[in-house]
Amino acid sequence: MRKVFYSIMALGLSTSPLAAAELTVITAGDQNMVDYINQYLGPLFEKQNPGTTVRAVGTGPGDAGSQKILERFDAQAQANVETWDADVAVAHEKFVGPMVEKGYLEKYRDKIESGALVTRANAKMALGSNVDGYVMPMFNSQTALAYNPALVASPPKSYEELVAWAKENPKQFGYNGIKGGASGVSFVMGWIYAFGGDADKLMNGPFDAAETSKWNDAFASLKDFSTNATMTPGNAGTLDMLSRGEISIGPVWVDMFYSWQANGQLPPDMKLVLPAPGMPGQPMHYVIPAKSPNKELAEKFVNLATSPEVQAEGIVKRFNWYPGIDAKHVEAALDKETWAKLFTDISPEDLAKYGKAFPIAPYNTAILEAYERQVGN
Repeated sequence: MRKVFYSIMALGLSTSPLAAAELTVITAGDQNMVDYINQYLGPLFEKQNPGTTVRAVGTGPGDAGSQKILERFDAQAQANVETWDADVAVAHEKFVGPMVEKGYLEKYRDKIESGALVTRANAKMALGSNVDGYVMPMFNSQTALAYNPALVASPPKSYEELVAWAKENPKQFGYNGIKGGASGVSFVMGWIYAFGGDADKLMNGPFDAAETSKWNDAFASLKDFSTNATMTPGNAGTLDMLSRGEISIGPVWVDMFYSWQANGQLPPDMKLVLPAPGMPGQPMHYVIPAKSPNKELAEKFVNLATSPEVQAEGIVKRFNWYPGIDAKHVEAALDKETWAKLFTDISPEDLAKYGKAFPIAPYNTAILEAYERQVGN
């Protein structure tokens, strides 16, 4: 998992004071996720709730960290523990579905003020599992096409337009296939959404093996397209080749793109476009265990972390993530310069329309395997 940093602004809530308690937050991700809670968000929450202590416990980076959270819940459920040892957890999208299906989570989103501000489909379905009401997105990562406007005067606004553009501009589109970075994987998934059949079924299920037979023409066209593309060495490799002018357009993670620009690693005039019918991104979710010892306090904690002011200052302004809540609710809390930076190229409306989920796990695996057979060889 790419590193995530946050800075949180305090926000008072119109609820009655809660009894003092220790609030335990377990989080997947790098050490900075633990530091963010222990050193910043925790102290702010403690100030609002005198006598309350916030303690963060890290479970490790990437999927392995979220797997450990799921295993922790499994163990306590199997032992029939009446009150579990965590109040809030931060987990990857892939793992919240199994948590809901096993009855491990509280359905809390409708109980908090910020819950009404979430509109993206990934807060309802997580890779084919219905998680509606059980999760609050901490942020939304997103892929898009980065391009050099000096070389691409009129950027392609759909996959169909990209195919035509690439034929007229050989080797000027670059991506990393499905190895070395998920930006290339996202591009491939978007290709199948565009040319391979029912995108909604791929994102929401159920899995039907017969669906995979509809992809042959799409992969044949992708192989032809890829012979005319430049293969890059990964997420950073695509950005690096864009910065040196070796390619003119390619798929990137939006937050990486803006971070590179801020650091002077990309020219300031580089831009983004999110092509129709869309490309996948993915959230990380706040969840509350059904047997949390401090449910009301946990809800208040998540409400703080997902409020418009906090999403604006921490998620958008400082660290270039798209907010977990609908971006239109964040605009008023942002200065015009920051809003223009993140939402001029890709508007909140574009994000809502074209920001897609990854396919459910069986389709995701089948697409990657088919790519290796039909495109990668």
